[in-house]
Amino acid sequence: MVVSTIVETIRRDLANSNTTIVMSAMWLVLQFVLLGLTEAFNAIGQLEFYYSELPNSMSSLAMVMFMVSVAVASLVASLLTNIMDSVTGQGGGVSWLSSDIEKGHVDYYYWLLTFLTLLNFVYYLICCRVHQSFSSSESRLSHAIDKERFDGIEGKP
Repeated sequence: MVVSTIVETIRRDLANSNTTIVMSAMWLVLQFVLLGLTEAFNAIGQLEFYYSELPNSMSSLAMVMFMVSVAVASLVASLLTNIMDSVTGQGGGVSWLSSDIEKGHVDYYYWLLTFLTLLNFVYYLICCRVHQSFSSSESRLSHAIDKERFDGIEGKP
C-alpha cells in the first residue's frame, strides 16, 4: 500500500504541474508484484496453519475457513470503499474516490488502507503471542500426560 501511495502521489504531482504526463504502465508493476507475493504467501501460510492446527478429519474445514475469510475480506473492502466514498464526498465536496482521478485523492485512500493494514499487523502479532503461549502450555500438559502414560506402561510386566 505504501508503494501504491507513493506512485499515486507522484502521478498527482505530475498531473498538477500542468505538463504532459509521461508515465507508463510499468509504474504499476512493482505494486502488483508485491501484492501478488503477499497474497500468495498469505494463502499458503494460512492454509498451512489450518492444516497443522486442526485434526486431519477437519482438513476440508480448513479450506472452507480460508474461503470464508476471503469472502468476508471482499465484503469488508467493498463496504469500506462505499463508506469512504460517501463520507469524503459529503457537503458537496469531491470524494477521495471520485470518478475524475485528477480531482479525487486516491493517495489519501491508500494511506488509510496502509494504516488499517498496520493495525491488522499489530492484531496479528497479538494473536501470535496468545497462540504461542496457549500452544506452549498445552504442549507441556500433553507432554506430562504422555510421560505419565509411558511410566504406567513401563512399570507393568
